[in-house]
Amino acid sequence: MTGGAEVPPALEGEHDDGLEEERAFFGRRKGKRLRDAQEIRLETLLPALRIDLPPGGGRIDPLTLFGQMDAPPEEIWLEIGFGGGEHLAARAAAHPRIGFIGAEAFVNGVVKLLADIEARGLRNVRVRDGDVAPLLARLPDACLGQVSLLYPDPWPKRRQRKRRFVSDESLAQIARLLKDGGVFRFASDIDDYAGWTLARVARCPDLRWEAATSRDWLQPFPGWPGTRYEAKALLTGRRPTYLEFSRIPR
Repeated sequence: MTGGAEVPPALEGEHDDGLEEERAFFGRRKGKRLRDAQEIRLETLLPALRIDLPPGGGRIDPLTLFGQMDAPPEEIWLEIGFGGGEHLAARAAAHPRIGFIGAEAFVNGVVKLLADIEARGLRNVRVRDGDVAPLLARLPDACLGQVSLLYPDPWPKRRQRKRRFVSDESLAQIARLLKDGGVFRFASDIDDYAGWTLARVARCPDLRWEAATSRDWLQPFPGWPGTRYEAKALLTGRRPTYLEFSRIPR
């Protein structure tokens, strides 16, 4: 959903001392100046919701992230690059027994999600306000029920395409994290990126495209609340593609 959450494909590398490798990061970290209320949320609300990486390269137990919920989450869903957070907040409100992890490096998008969390009183959202790759590397196998990548930066020029989030390596990482039968959702209004994703899923042995008819990729996912990026695409006459892939049982 944003150009600020794109990372190169090397997702799994860690040094022996447990420190993640330094990798290039593509995209903006911050846009226009934040308002006072937004700065306050960054200082007061974000620290309670931020997912910190354990020292020494340790794994994260995702079930321990949601102690603010009345009961342990039934499942955990991840949204990579949540943009302004409107989609994530709407889904978290609609599924209060699901734990949601949102990853977004663009500070202005993070503060918009924080405002939604505060206004809706959401207790089932945690935030990774930075590069998602180190977080993925620290999560255990089969811990997620769903991963969403919605309207990612398409990096349309040929020389930029190596910057796209979807790669053989990132799909292998997503497949590792999904439980059996879990789903990876991808949406884009850029046909070339949709085709790029299908080509790479086709050679990923652990993910399967379940579509049977064109309706399966031309209609939004069930319960879809929409995104601001989708609205812009529709206004300009671009038709989005909605792809859903299942994690093949181990």
